[in-house]
Amino acid sequence: MKDICCIGHITKDKIITPRQTVYMAGGTSFYFSYAFSHLPQNVSFQLVTKLGEGEMKSVEDMRQAGIDVQVYPSRHTVYFENKYGENQNDRTQRVLERADPFTVDEMREVNAGVYHLGSLLSDDFSTEVVKYLSTKGRISIDAQGYLREVRGEKVYPIDWAEKREILAHTDIIKVNEHEMEVITGFTDPRAAAKCLAEWGVKEVCVTLGSEGSIILAEGKFYDIPAYEPKEIVDATGCGDTYSAGYLWCRAQGMGFEESGKFAAAMCTLKLEHSGPFDGSIDDVRRVMAE
Repeated sequence: MKDICCIGHITKDKIITPRQTVYMAGGTSFYFSYAFSHLPQNVSFQLVTKLGEGEMKSVEDMRQAGIDVQVYPSRHTVYFENKYGENQNDRTQRVLERADPFTVDEMREVNAGVYHLGSLLSDDFSTEVVKYLSTKGRISIDAQGYLREVRGEKVYPIDWAEKREILAHTDIIKVNEHEMEVITGFTDPRAAAKCLAEWGVKEVCVTLGSEGSIILAEGKFYDIPAYEPKEIVDATGCGDTYSAGYLWCRAQGMGFEESGKFAAAMCTLKLEHSGPFDGSIDDVRRVMAE
């Protein structure tokens, strides 16, 4: 049995800017797994993913990096196209291919203390899959994919249809300020966190960008600072990096505040370069000490 298992699709990303077009792997599971692989291996880890046969190089690269990867076949790989204008906030997104959802049968062979579900689209994990996994271990959810629906090739923001049923089986959730408002209707982070806790979530992490993050657990709030980066290069995968750091700490019994600060420091290092987190635990501790 692994301490932590991340379940999610690896994506094929096409990023178009006015200057260039770049193809690269991505997705919650991709950024989470690489971040986890750079931490001491006293917490055992496995990635369970699902992708098309033509994209297996992403998995081979991860295995070369020492990541334990279990792959299930899919007719396609999730294929995102992100097109940016001169202004980076001017983005249009299309989904050119979709991978098959995860099934209960596939999950029967997976055994872990914590299952981190890295959703990318609303139908990646059915309620039945979440309920089944909750009988085997604790459930951690990154909510972003539950709030994205694909119609044709376009991505539309949606509310989370079965949120109350799924959150009743969820131990840990990570949301940002936009996601918390869509899910709960509250714009105040503490009110949103309280709402999620009332629906059954035991540890609520709300990330607030440069404002830091808050954690609500066991009825108490913890205010987590954001450590200032030397420069902001690429925010892609920051939320996944936060989740990796937080769960790594919690798996060893560290407290909520300490775990949040460690996760925040990992995010700062991730912001300073493109691609997944590639620092060390010494780098993280240095940021926390500064």
